Amino acid sequence: MSRPSPSLTSLVALLNVAIATSGRTLLALALCLTPLSQAEADGHEAHSAAASSQLDAAAEEVVDTAPLGAPLNAPSYSPATREDFPRTLLWGDTHLHTQLSQDAYSFGVTLDADQAYRFAKGGTVIATHGQKARLDRPLDFLVVADHANGMGSMTALVGEDETLLANDRLKEWRRLLIEVGNPKAGLQISLEGRMKGWPDELNDPKIIGPAWAQNVEAAERHNAPGAFTAFIGYEWTSWPGGSNLHRVVIYRDGADKLKGRLPFSSYMSDDPEDLWASLGRYEAETGGRVLAIPHNGNLSNGLLFRPETRDGNPIDANYANRRARWEPLAEVTQIKGDGEAHPFLSPDDEFADYESWDEGNFAGVPKTSDMLEFEYARGALKLGLSLFGELGVNPFRFGMIGSTDSHTALATADENNFFGKHSAGMEPSATRATRPVGKAGDFITMGWQQAASGYAAVWARENTRESIFDAMTRKEVYATTGPRITLRFFGGWGFKDEDANSADVARIGYARGVSMGSDLGDRPRGRVPSFLIAASRDPIGANLDRIQVVKGWLGEGGETFERVHDVMWSNNDPKRRDRRRIRRSGKLDPVGTTVDQAGATYTNEIGAAELITVWRDPDFDPDEAAFYYVRVLEIPTPRWTDYDAAVFGSDVPAEVKDRVNQDRAYSSPIWYSPTQQ
Repeated sequence: MSRPSPSLTSLVALLNVAIATSGRTLLALALCLTPLSQAEADGHEAHSAAASSQLDAAAEEVVDTAPLGAPLNAPSYSPATREDFPRTLLWGDTHLHTQLSQDAYSFGVTLDADQAYRFAKGGTVIATHGQKARLDRPLDFLVVADHANGMGSMTALVGEDETLLANDRLKEWRRLLIEVGNPKAGLQISLEGRMKGWPDELNDPKIIGPAWAQNVEAAERHNAPGAFTAFIGYEWTSWPGGSNLHRVVIYRDGADKLKGRLPFSSYMSDDPEDLWASLGRYEAETGGRVLAIPHNGNLSNGLLFRPETRDGNPIDANYANRRARWEPLAEVTQIKGDGEAHPFLSPDDEFADYESWDEGNFAGVPKTSDMLEFEYARGALKLGLSLFGELGVNPFRFGMIGSTDSHTALATADENNFFGKHSAGMEPSATRATRPVGKAGDFITMGWQQAASGYAAVWARENTRESIFDAMTRKEVYATTGPRITLRFFGGWGFKDEDANSADVARIGYARGVSMGSDLGDRPRGRVPSFLIAASRDPIGANLDRIQVVKGWLGEGGETFERVHDVMWSNNDPKRRDRRRIRRSGKLDPVGTTVDQAGATYTNEIGAAELITVWRDPDFDPDEAAFYYVRVLEIPTPRWTDYDAAVFGSDVPAEVKDRVNQDRAYSSPIWYSPTQQ
């Protein structure tokens, strides 16, 4: 006996019932139904499209809400859907200058923001002096941070802007730029501007506005959520008496929130508190988000981290709160030297003297040793512990990143692909290492003193402005001097030795502790802090020498201390006779070297591709505030001056001929405070 064929209307009704019950009902129903006859199908032709749409929608609802064989409230099967932590490691440069920066243009650079983004995304560009340039791998994000002061003024001057040509000094500068040309004319202009002051016309909103709009529009064009992030940003360039107080300003937002707004420049005020006030107004008026990143304390002659206001008064809790709020990060390594530590401040740290610039400030005012403690990240972190004890707020609770501060529009920090600080003789050549890179008073900084550094590494959920910015504010970031070393750093009260053997260190780390940039939190009675640390080499770079934990703490009498612990290293197998050991002196055996300086080569015969460990603080005192951060060292590799010599057949300058180069990574700290207990 044949069953009557259901109409399409009744079929949809039955499907709806099935959907409301379970996937199994739908499957059983599908097995029972028979096809329509041709006559019935013809009769329903007018309704077929609508019915098909209803069926598609019903099917989608079944897939989304009632998987076959699972109740509606079943937990998700896919592990990634149950995670609430970042797995995406993104690399970028938060500090790059193009021809719209007054000084970069004076140094001769011809590349604009579009070319800077193209290079960062892995494209080939022609550098200012005609050489092809390309990264070995694209970056994931970039901040074109042209100086707010005089932004676009040099291009406007050469373009015969009437506002600028009304000033006789600027008219003469234009003549120099046209007749003498860059970089000679630009260097003369730059020196005169620093010594005699910059004409006010260079900061006219009619000049700044169009240049700022160019950079904003370029960022919008190149921003591709999920693929590449182009942040909108600029550099606030305060340097009282030649001492560096510069900050890079980065927006979380797009152009829609920046309409009608100009960057806040040090021409408006050279006081960081006024910069913070301007950032606060922006957020209050637009609902947007913004932050600032200080850099180059080593050129501040003791001002950048000194606990004083711009006017020289002691800071208070209000100041400390605002600084911590607006400046969650510090740039600790770049072309103008490394700012993690200094050998004068850390005489027991054999790796503290890395690419040090410590002679004076931009005006050539000599540096004295009492300035150093207020210039370097480690010293500032220690000072922050003291200030927290006094003020109840730590103004120097910052995460650490690196960036280039390149004025060539090329965001490259690789030793074998280094295009220099600027385009006035510092792009690759046989003689750049022995030419002056800059002059300040009686100080001449030579080309060989440049550091091929650095990059910012960010643990984010996705490659978007919002996700990267949020990672920056929670300080889940770290610095490298160029290599793309992968680093995880977690702190807690209960990590076990076997956690280092986990196939998924991140899952264990987030489940049992906190990530870099965080506070340890409440201490269970009798526990000491434990740290889960994992580092792996740059996939196309050098092996790793060791992992170190740098601890700073506040003693009972208010004095701060520090200690560098070697916690994991290569060639540590106790079964090997030649294994590396920590000697009675407290020093770990050197890793050795495979560097052939003449050929600018090395091999990975030494070192380790990956190092993972759980470490516990052997000297923990629950009554002492402390911070911990990780430093990872690569095995020795050739320096950029070695690569120059090999490529151009030139000599390595005597000052760096015997220098051992060990690139590195610095994590953001994890803090412990007794007041949390």
